[in-house]
Amino acid sequence: MAVKGTSLPTTSWSDYSSAYSGEYEENYEDDAQQKVLLKSMHVLSMVIYSIAFVLGVTGNGLVIFITGFRMKRTVSTIWFLNLAVADFIFTFFLPLSVAYIAMGFHWPFGLALCKINTAMAFLNLYASVYLLMVISIDRCISVTLPVWAQNYRTPRLALLVALAVWVLALVLCSPYLYFRYTDHSPNNKDIIHCYYNFNTAPEGAPKEEIHRIININHRAMAISRFILGFLIPFAVIVCCYGAILVRLRRGHKIRSNKPFKVIAIVIISFFLCWFPYHVFSFLELHHTQSLHTALIIGFPLATSLAFINSCLNPILYVFMGHEFKEKLRRSLFSAFERAFNEDATNTTTNTKDKSTMEMESLAT
Repeated sequence: MAVKGTSLPTTSWSDYSSAYSGEYEENYEDDAQQKVLLKSMHVLSMVIYSIAFVLGVTGNGLVIFITGFRMKRTVSTIWFLNLAVADFIFTFFLPLSVAYIAMGFHWPFGLALCKINTAMAFLNLYASVYLLMVISIDRCISVTLPVWAQNYRTPRLALLVALAVWVLALVLCSPYLYFRYTDHSPNNKDIIHCYYNFNTAPEGAPKEEIHRIININHRAMAISRFILGFLIPFAVIVCCYGAILVRLRRGHKIRSNKPFKVIAIVIISFFLCWFPYHVFSFLELHHTQSLHTALIIGFPLATSLAFINSCLNPILYVFMGHEFKEKLRRSLFSAFERAFNEDATNTTTNTKDKSTMEMESLAT
């Protein structure tokens, strides 16, 4: 998957779906062992993406239904609703990624959807990450500044903050919309790749200049993604929950270890789900033959962890809440109750109709 106008491979993080791409298969197609390993990781990725799709859409769909239609509009429900929407859209696009891998990295959906699919994925990536950060800030303020929170922590302010997060996410994902491109495979003109074209050099520029510009753009994207999409949010989350623990300890308000465990799980899950991907992103910048096998195995696994984070968010931030679990139980019970009542009503009606027909038959 070479950049148009040069043989230098682009980033292998294809459409936030395959953390490696068909370019590796093309560049190393003579190595039978590497091809077998690559195909195995393709299958594994499709399985993990499919599971993430089912769990993410189902879990986040339930959160959207409960927080949007069954719970009172509060600051917390606004955070959880927006987080669930971000994760829902994030996982909703996974079937396109599965299809792309299944078709041998052939993209038949056109340039517009190639750009939109990637931009939407990153839009929800940043929205999800920064909403997690906002939730941690909100919890920190509620504990450390209770008087201020009681006076100014309103649903309207939460809506404005959530809107600001979506606008920020839109700005941060715009470069991916610009750099995304489709082109025929150099080895097979029937195959169309959806990839990153970092070649912004003027027409007719020397090959060395093209390579230099591609490397600069690629490196800038990886570094900015790490700083803005991981380092800053993770640092804020750690600081906020650290301040919460210090305040609770000083106030002797903790009667059990559960708050510590929940906070530890939140921080650890965030770190484990995102840090490996950024590590392999930097390794990919210096992609060499010696790193090839590590990238083939590590990149799809690291990307899968990032997807799994969208499945964990409903469990960590919502399903552990007592009120949400109670609303979920009542909603599911009501749904089953209505279904059984309708079945019982239909059964009774059918029985009555049958009895009436039999009586009419006997009368004649």
